[in-house]
Amino acid sequence: MTRLRSPTVTLPAGSFLMGASPSDKFAIDTERPRRLVEIERSFEIGICPVTIGEWALFDPDHDQVANDLPVVNVSHRDIVRYLAWLNECQTDPPWRLPTEEEWEYACRAGTETIFNTGDQLDRSAANFLFDESIERVGPGCRTAVATYPPNPWGLHDLHGNVAEWTSSLWRPDLRPETAAVPHRYTVRGGAWDYLPRLLRSASRDGLRETTRRDNLGFRLAREAG
Repeated sequence: MTRLRSPTVTLPAGSFLMGASPSDKFAIDTERPRRLVEIERSFEIGICPVTIGEWALFDPDHDQVANDLPVVNVSHRDIVRYLAWLNECQTDPPWRLPTEEEWEYACRAGTETIFNTGDQLDRSAANFLFDESIERVGPGCRTAVATYPPNPWGLHDLHGNVAEWTSSLWRPDLRPETAAVPHRYTVRGGAWDYLPRLLRSASRDGLRETTRRDNLGFRLAREAG
């Protein structure tokens, strides 16, 4: 059986400044200190989050909504099982979740601004519910993947639609020496029911590995073949 997966792009090795910029008025301590990160190897990452249609091949009873919506209500533990299933008939390199560093590198796509669109995020650029004046501007639900324009590297939905699990254990700041919190994983990206401040490239949160939410999904990654 074909185990459907989203198309990917291969991102080159490189370096970037991870974390909130000094000009970001919404920056908080979990996004500091800003530091230079080296991505030492090229890697593939999904152009879009994994969809309901893709997940249904693994778990057909999970969700019966439109196949082109990003799958939600999946915990980190659920995703580990999905990846094991996906890799059963997959040659190396195996599919996995992106690290937190890879995720922000992919989201920024060479930018150093607050969003990969600049220092403001227009409602035409991403799926979010309220603007910063608490005026409703979004559809109030998930939208089909790739409804909104891609970032400069051709990736969709890194700002908004659904927040995304990463493979990185949660650390409450960006210091490499800070101890990781067991059984909590870092979530990135923001979601359809958020304010723009929570969709910033630097925005991050940590959730228990059993958490399931209606605004939380994931995308695939692997080493470049």
